[in-house]
Amino acid sequence: MNPLYTSLGTTIFETMSARARATGAINLGQGFPDGRGPEDVLAEAARALVEDSNQYPPMLGIPALREAVAAHYSVHQGLDLTPAEVVVTSGATEALAAAILALVSPGDEVVMFQPLYDAYWPLIVRAGGVPKLVRLEPPEWRITAKALSAVASARTKLVIVNSPLNPTATMASDAELALLADFCVAHDAIAICDEVWEHVVFDGRTHRSLIGLPGMRERTVKIGSAGKIFSLTGWKVGWMCAAPRIAAVLAKAHQFLTFTTPPNLQAAAAYGLGKDVAYFEGMRAAFQRSRDRLAAGLTGLGYAVLPSAATYFLSIDLDRSGVGMGDIAFCEWLVEEAGVASIPVSAFYVEAPVTNVVRLCFAKADATLDEALERMRVRP
Repeated sequence: MNPLYTSLGTTIFETMSARARATGAINLGQGFPDGRGPEDVLAEAARALVEDSNQYPPMLGIPALREAVAAHYSVHQGLDLTPAEVVVTSGATEALAAAILALVSPGDEVVMFQPLYDAYWPLIVRAGGVPKLVRLEPPEWRITAKALSAVASARTKLVIVNSPLNPTATMASDAELALLADFCVAHDAIAICDEVWEHVVFDGRTHRSLIGLPGMRERTVKIGSAGKIFSLTGWKVGWMCAAPRIAAVLAKAHQFLTFTTPPNLQAAAAYGLGKDVAYFEGMRAAFQRSRDRLAAGLTGLGYAVLPSAATYFLSIDLDRSGVGMGDIAFCEWLVEEAGVASIPVSAFYVEAPVTNVVRLCFAKADATLDEALERMRVRP
């Protein structure tokens, strides 16, 4: 049996969700929203399931979705992508796997930023790559030229960028994006940009993609997710956008992973991407209201809340909150004694973890958030 897989543990998300189910705790750990999602998008999925073909769709994705992705990014991010540069995948994690397996050869060095999504590390190692880690720290979680310089070498092949960043709920600034673009160009590196949270941004912010910066169009893989855009995380419909020479290589890896994605869900995603701008503004406003509700409640309980510019998450700083335990111990206490599941941010580090920050998901109904806050009145 392959030692890579026998050495891997269960993800922290599944672990904490299982604990929540077993104890009856309110699950503010795993990042999925309450609610059904947009009814018209669901209706389109149901219509396509009954009326359209349910046989293998094209490996690259149905034409309607590839066209919709390109058109959507033109409207919302000012990008001039073409449908030929879009490869549809079974979720963003499959897109990540395809991109990494396509682009990483044994010995290639891959720059990644901690805290990081838990799939990055095992995928890079399985492809034979060498992870080079940049450690980000609260409260700013910022990328610096000094940190990038410390991990650069002649073997630098790839940079994985997650912005907006889960779990920190931060967005890369224009200065950081420029720094990353300069780094990639200087080292002839390709950037894999995990941008699944691109629409879940707050306070009037606008997502900016690295693929739009000078020198990056020909060296960027932009990854998106219908599941995150439409609050339908179980659908697992994603896509990769890249220049034709890269897209062709990505497609070769994708064909040996999931090959295709359910055609009715693709049709519904295509429909949803064409929705009026007002839908996306309303979605963001609703999540921002939930963020503010949880943040105000936690502040009222004496917790120090870190800023949340994007994603479904906000975090509390245990040290500044006067909590005399680390994040893992606090999460254990919270689920067992208070009945609320959360995620220790140290779980997003491979080495030298930050141990004083805990992540909570606010994408829940008001009653769920209020009950969680009521339970958290008990302090350790």
